[in-house]
Amino acid sequence: MAADTDNQDLLAEQWANETSGGGQSVADDIFGGLGKDGGSARVLNQDEIDSLLGFDEGSSGMSDGSGIAAIVNSALVSYERLPMLEVVFDRLVRMMSTSLRNFTSDNVEVTLDSMTSIRFGDYLNSIPLPAMLAVFKAEEWDNFGLLTIDSALIYSIVDVLLGGRRGTAAMRIEGRPYTTIERNLVERMVQVVLGDLSASFDPLSPVTFRFDRLETNPRFAAIARPANAAVLARLRIDMDDRGGRLELLLPNATLEPVREILLQMFMGEKFGRDSIWENHLANELWHTDIAIDTVLEESSSSLKDVLEWKVGSQILLNATPESTVSLRAGTVPLFKAQMGQRNGNIAVKLFEKIEKEK
Repeated sequence: MAADTDNQDLLAEQWANETSGGGQSVADDIFGGLGKDGGSARVLNQDEIDSLLGFDEGSSGMSDGSGIAAIVNSALVSYERLPMLEVVFDRLVRMMSTSLRNFTSDNVEVTLDSMTSIRFGDYLNSIPLPAMLAVFKAEEWDNFGLLTIDSALIYSIVDVLLGGRRGTAAMRIEGRPYTTIERNLVERMVQVVLGDLSASFDPLSPVTFRFDRLETNPRFAAIARPANAAVLARLRIDMDDRGGRLELLLPNATLEPVREILLQMFMGEKFGRDSIWENHLANELWHTDIAIDTVLEESSSSLKDVLEWKVGSQILLNATPESTVSLRAGTVPLFKAQMGQRNGNIAVKLFEKIEKEK
């Protein structure tokens, strides 16, 4: 009994020491180190803050793994991989580099910065103004797309086409509407880009992109519902020391007619088809046995007469030995023939093929 009492006294003394001094460090580790006055006794370093917010170390954006970034990015559209669309945009970049050089008579370099999925409403809200928005229509697909040209590229194109000297930055006067000359020059550039975009889709599905209108207010360039998903390709156009950004947006509804083609991993891929098996099946069909019925005569009777039939009832047919009979496979008529005999067997002689009605 004395030993148990001594052990209890020792445990009580250790607990008192922990709660008075040493135990505070455990609470600090769990609750961030609040002191007796309620103030913060421990400050988080930058790495801990980044981990809490979900920022990826060494990058400017947020990672999708955890933290606040996971909550913010939960409303974003998951990008559906369209391998052939990436090939189309790569082809577009190469073609634009050549066509814009001919258009501007200057050294032009086009690069594809990124290709992502985005909600259409979110994209309209993120467009940096002032900018020009070119609405175009895909004739064969019966839907629309959007081409956004930022102010830096607008002034650069105007400066190049009107003979601006190299080495001098394009003059930008913000806060004023674009002039008719500027709109016409940008429209000419848009026509060149749309021509290259049509040529880029030609190997997959011939389509004509027709310029529809040019807008400066994003509200008037609405071609889809705000919640609809779209594919956004950001292009960078550099002309020596001048240039800007061009953004191409194609709603998923626009790409729906060729979605199966864009999902291909390589050119000419066939989904769910095997040409070897198709050829084998076609060859085997020629050796298939089918039952052929020879119809001597047909007659129509009312249901009342049929119900009165009994065993021994006779049904008179108008067929004669010279009457024409028809050969059928199931319910499909195939030939007209003449009845007769050959080598003691009943035979038919075909004389007319019945064509299938279209």
